[in-house]
Amino acid sequence: MAAEPVQIPIDQLRRALDVALRHIEASAGPTVTLKEDLFWSVSADEQYSIDAEPQALTIGQLSESWQHLEDLLAHQDRAVGHHLVWLADVIRAIGQDIP
Repeated sequence: MAAEPVQIPIDQLRRALDVALRHIEASAGPTVTLKEDLFWSVSADEQYSIDAEPQALTIGQLSESWQHLEDLLAHQDRAVGHHLVWLADVIRAIGQDIP
């Protein structure tokens, strides 16, 4: 059964991210420390194919994802869509660590 595409207004996404980050800042302060660096990653091809278990697990690295984001801040004209994937890696780690 195919689901309808999910429509997400960017302005609401930005507001939700801001609310979540303000909560983290109130809980943890202006800097967060990630306890882990390596994590399991599922390929984009397999991530949304829920009819089969992923076969191509890889290892991601939070410090590498963060480095890509620091590079983005230094060179904003080089932004690509995959920066959101690296951002998601970091946000997931923070969200799983801080209540």
